Amino acid sequence: MVTVFDRHWWVLALRGVAALTLGAGLFLWPGMTLAALAPLFAIYAVADGVLALIAAVWAARWHVSWWPLLAEGGLDIAAGGVVLLWPGMPLFTLIAFIAVWAVLTGASSIVTAVLLRRAMAGEWFLLLSGVGSVLLGALLLAFPGAGVLAVVWLIGAYALASGILLLGFAVRLRGWQHRTAPGAAGPWPLAPRA
Repeated sequence: MVTVFDRHWWVLALRGVAALTLGAGLFLWPGMTLAALAPLFAIYAVADGVLALIAAVWAARWHVSWWPLLAEGGLDIAAGGVVLLWPGMPLFTLIAFIAVWAVLTGASSIVTAVLLRRAMAGEWFLLLSGVGSVLLGALLLAFPGAGVLAVVWLIGAYALASGILLLGFAVRLRGWQHRTAPGAAGPWPLAPRA
């Protein structure tokens, strides 16, 4: 699984950039994003889902665990599609929908990180991103009546943190790819964990 990620580190980087873009948009234009939260979330979810599905296809080609990436990509695209197809979704329903999405996709990221842990160190970037997603979902479900601006900022903070973690993981994988170039010793830059 590490080979899939380190050769395609840029997919994780794009996922990080998409999350950072969502988070920055929510913080920079909080008033505007109250009306635009649904389309912003939908665009982010579909883009993230497509990138996760691409990673799943590559993982399958390398005969490694691809199902968590497939699950996450499918959940992302389905969530984004539902929000796009229901443009008048009530805000309370949208927040509950985003909360459930966050818990499910976060759980998928945690599973992916656990599978990576068997092969490499540094999976904690992905693990923290998944834990953050689950926490976001739990907070949104626990406080569904919180102020709309607070919800927008909470989602924005999650998106920024997740984007930073995904970019950090991508940079680390890119560095490992260069260390495993032809002539480097061994197929893995770090010894597999026992």
